[in-house]
Amino acid sequence: MTILSRIELYHVSVPLPVPFRPAWIPGYPQTHNRFDLIRLVTDDGVEGWSAGPAMGRERAGLGDLVGPYLLGLDPTDIAVVQQRLREMAYLGLRNAWLEPAFWDVKARLEGLPLHRLLGAESGDIGLYASTGELRAPAQRVEEIRRRADEGFTAVKLRVHAPTLAEDIAQVEAVVDEFGDRLRIGVDANQGWRVTAIADAPLWDLDRARRFADACADLGVAWLEEPLPMDDYDALSELTAGARLPIAGGELHTGGWPELRMMIHRRCYDVFQPDAMFTGGIAQTLKVAEECRNHGVAYTPHTWTNGFGFAVNLQLMAAVGDREGLLEYPLDPPAWTPRLRDALLTEPFTHHRGKLTLPDLPGLGFTVDRAALRRWGRRTCTVTAGRLALRTLRDKGLRATAELARNRRGSAREART
Repeated sequence: MTILSRIELYHVSVPLPVPFRPAWIPGYPQTHNRFDLIRLVTDDGVEGWSAGPAMGRERAGLGDLVGPYLLGLDPTDIAVVQQRLREMAYLGLRNAWLEPAFWDVKARLEGLPLHRLLGAESGDIGLYASTGELRAPAQRVEEIRRRADEGFTAVKLRVHAPTLAEDIAQVEAVVDEFGDRLRIGVDANQGWRVTAIADAPLWDLDRARRFADACADLGVAWLEEPLPMDDYDALSELTAGARLPIAGGELHTGGWPELRMMIHRRCYDVFQPDAMFTGGIAQTLKVAEECRNHGVAYTPHTWTNGFGFAVNLQLMAAVGDREGLLEYPLDPPAWTPRLRDALLTEPFTHHRGKLTLPDLPGLGFTVDRAALRRWGRRTCTVTAGRLALRTLRDKGLRATAELARNRRGSAREART
């Protein structure tokens, strides 16, 4: 049986050429692409990687948790991995982004890309260009013209203005120019409102309805996150009466149980769970199946980092609608594939609005070790020896021996 013998954690900070001002965090000039990275190594040398977005070094002590919970597991036993992550979450730390690294190991051991391990064929995935910053109508029209010239057939706008009239004006300007050429979606970024730095509009059901009606009249293809993500009653009511598809679901850290409830309540027409937040790959597979069973669509959110994009790309290929389109974050010069995927040897670059699925085993990428040395700092290394020494210092000889006996007994039971 393959055993997880080494865990490494890194904090990565990739400088951006100009500040990026995400619509979802008003007033925040983002100067770096920051994320925390995990590297798993098995006893036979197989690696697995994943990464979770970070604001700073808020996960500095994570190594103290992941070692005791994850070291020594069979990394291909995803059910046990899910249970351990669930137990870690009892302490208030939901780190779904760790789980895809185990799928990376599992697929590499099989010598297959994850989408093929899950039964899908290789090929191309269609993309929609997902904008990130807020812009005035004239600026937005010029931005969308560049995306159309690059071959995209669909785009997503960001609205977050103080007044409904300003939001509608932006959409009208783009529809007037491109409505006969492009599918146009709109993200209101109301699902998880952030006002720590600057104020942001707070939509209620009435405003969401009026904006949805205006978008429907303009021929908008979908409206994303028009209400707070946990206002289940209002979401169901809005979706039931809307004349265009209502989408959302990217950041529901309750994962499968929460999203299953929302599917049953028809909170959205299009569910967009991001596996890096919503319980990992295993739970997202269950969400996608439940969507199919209840006649609603599944297409993942992808706006995190290159590792997160890789995970959700594989899921889209495996269980998404291959006739549909995958979100492709693109807001140059601050946010480009090269900057998003800075630690990968080959960025996930599009060609005329499409992306060819990678055929590398695992999640479909190779880590650029030179880039990792340049922009990453290793914060923790956990091995059996290091964990034993730390436990001995922390708990003393008697408690350490008791823990070792209990772990050996648990491992024997798991094998029988």
